[in-house]
Amino acid sequence: MLEVAALLIFPLCMSIAAISDLLTMTIPNRVSLALAVSFLVLAPIFGLSAAEIGMHLVGAGAVFFACFTLFALNVMGGGDAKLLAAAALWFGFDSSLAEFLVYVAFIGGAVTILVLLLRSQASTIMAIGLPLPHSLTAAKKIPYGVAIAVGGMLAFPSSGLLLAATQKVL
Repeated sequence: MLEVAALLIFPLCMSIAAISDLLTMTIPNRVSLALAVSFLVLAPIFGLSAAEIGMHLVGAGAVFFACFTLFALNVMGGGDAKLLAAAALWFGFDSSLAEFLVYVAFIGGAVTILVLLLRSQASTIMAIGLPLPHSLTAAKKIPYGVAIAVGGMLAFPSSGLLLAATQKVL
């Protein structure tokens, strides 16, 4: 039953973050908190050693430091920084974290281009009757939580916690 929790918590939290960021340009703190707490609860249950958990914390800490720097430079939003660090906790400090970050970077570029295109054509899109969230046209921000969520979902099969959960089942 706990294996199901590992399969559902991460995708559910990422989906909530993406939808919230797309519609309101904010990511609730409780989403990032739920990701972090659930990892810390599930990791020992699925047999991750203290050293492995430590490496997950190191990976998340490195991502948080980089994101905090970008936030301080007004390049990244605070919700995005917290979500990215909390999600990084699930991947550890190995190739799965790199995979996650590469997915996020490429998808983030695509989301940015798409949002800029939508904004440039917003009046035409709305004139033909297609719905367009007001947050996309009014805000100057990019809903990067969407990229973080999609990148997380794509990299999730290689996350350390999911691998540990599936090995426990087998």
